Amino acid sequence: MTLGSGEDGSPSAGVHGSSPTAGPAAHTARSGASFHEMWRELLPVGRDADSGGYRRYAWTGPDAECRAWFKDQAEGRGLAYEVDRNGNQWAWLGDPAAGDAVVTGSHLDSVPDGGAFDGPLGVVSSFAALDELLRRGARFTKPLAIVNFGDEEGARFGLACVGSRLTSGALTVADAHRLTDGDGVSLPRAMAAAGYDPEAIGPDPERLARIGAFVELHVEQGRALDLSGDRVGIASAIWPHGRWRFDFRGEANHAGTTRLADRHDPMLSYAETVLAARREAELAGAVATFGKIAVDPNGVNAIPSRVRGWLDSRAADQETLDTVVGGIEKAAREYADAHGVDLDVVRESFTPVVEFDHALRDELGRILGRDTGLTVPVLGTGAGHDAGILSGSIPTAMLFVRNPTGVSHSPAESAAEDDCLAGVDALADVLEGLAC
Repeated sequence: MTLGSGEDGSPSAGVHGSSPTAGPAAHTARSGASFHEMWRELLPVGRDADSGGYRRYAWTGPDAECRAWFKDQAEGRGLAYEVDRNGNQWAWLGDPAAGDAVVTGSHLDSVPDGGAFDGPLGVVSSFAALDELLRRGARFTKPLAIVNFGDEEGARFGLACVGSRLTSGALTVADAHRLTDGDGVSLPRAMAAAGYDPEAIGPDPERLARIGAFVELHVEQGRALDLSGDRVGIASAIWPHGRWRFDFRGEANHAGTTRLADRHDPMLSYAETVLAARREAELAGAVATFGKIAVDPNGVNAIPSRVRGWLDSRAADQETLDTVVGGIEKAAREYADAHGVDLDVVRESFTPVVEFDHALRDELGRILGRDTGLTVPVLGTGAGHDAGILSGSIPTAMLFVRNPTGVSHSPAESAAEDDCLAGVDALADVLEGLAC
């Protein structure tokens, strides 16, 4: 989808100032970018010309461009801009120290060759929702902030939601310092190269204590809203999910001269395990995916010495997830034994089921149904989000915008313009109900 400019071609109203109780009249008006204009500005950043997908990885050039864009949007509206100790970006209307702040936002990084909407829709919509509230003449009684959490997708260092995990204490400093990318570059080294201090990272309880509610808008990563005919939904919970690394170690040899009977080929065990993952997931009504693989020595005419595959699995409840992953590992060990291959299985990350704050979730439903009398659908999701990580520390909630195909983490990811703008309006209504 390509979003155009607003109907009159003019930018939305912005704001200067920092008083949490002052209305728009207390600020100097400033033209801000409309949703359409912001979308057009961000759209080409980090986009691969061949695949059409995005490669906005943490602490790289495209990530820096996204971060510069965020800073420009904040300062262009006269918002107080800051970067916290973990590299997350914040734009504040009102005094953060006043406490009980209402925060919205998402992330700007991507998975390898990801789509345009996952993450950026939430950030762009947050600025656009603020513009809409100022257009309405809303008077804020609480501080409001927009945030861009760093490294949400985990595409570079293999761990999702690094920025929010560090802030909440879900990721220790020691473990963060051990993260490396595919080229062996550590997280601290990458942050330093991007101009940030890796020695400053760590839990940020004082910042979290200032926040009364966090609401994240996101494109739906599924088709529930499309099937129900609704443009916007409210999240109920995030399925438990994790990532496991399977290391199959065999014996390298010549592909042309080694008899099949003499081989210890880890690729066979890996391939059979991939099929087992699909079978176990189907039986349990869950999902399981081997989406990443590394092969040594990775030669066309060489039997591999090692095949390393990464499993992503998710289910509606913990017991089902344990059953699926346990079944996959059991099958993998049987296949490895049959082919004379060694196997190590390492859980690299895990997030238990996240039930979003029920009171906040119900309040979103009340706000969105207040004028229409309609019931906004409430749905679960198998995708992880910063809102899920933060839910253990502060009240969090999520809004979903309809995705007509359900495709995500792909260049084919899409959402209709009218649905995106409906999401902006819904978010503006929610922020007005919570902060004004």
